Amino acid sequence: MTEKSASSESPVEVLRLDNQLCFALYGAANRMTRLYRPILDALGLTYPQYLAMLVLWERSPRTVGALGDALDLDSSTLTPLLKRLEAGGLVERHRDPDDERRVIVALTDKGQALREQAASVPEKLFCALNLPLETLTTLRERLKTLAR
Repeated sequence: MTEKSASSESPVEVLRLDNQLCFALYGAANRMTRLYRPILDALGLTYPQYLAMLVLWERSPRTVGALGDALDLDSSTLTPLLKRLEAGGLVERHRDPDDERRVIVALTDKGQALREQAASVPEKLFCALNLPLETLTTLRERLKTLAR
């Protein structure tokens, strides 16, 4: 949008697709996912699986609840993703012996080893974006602020 307030624009302009913040974010998110796809295909991961692995590479084991909190996903979304990671031999899931209601997710040796291969992902994405590092850093921080 221009610097004019939304209320000063005509109803037609306010409702133009190009004037919607949500559409700009949606398009950017889709573009990011498309850029990640070939990079992550080489690792055998989907983008959501990659995000889960990033959280587990930071600290493993974790409960499914803690993993969901970190990713802002509920367990009904997370469970199928974790099942696929488990089928691929990257994680193990087991019940917490102290509280049977909780499921603990831990990296396997194979999942831990994948971290070394994944270390090149951020640089490859940076090259694909072809934007200055300062621009990307500022954008990331602004998006984190918006998400809060």
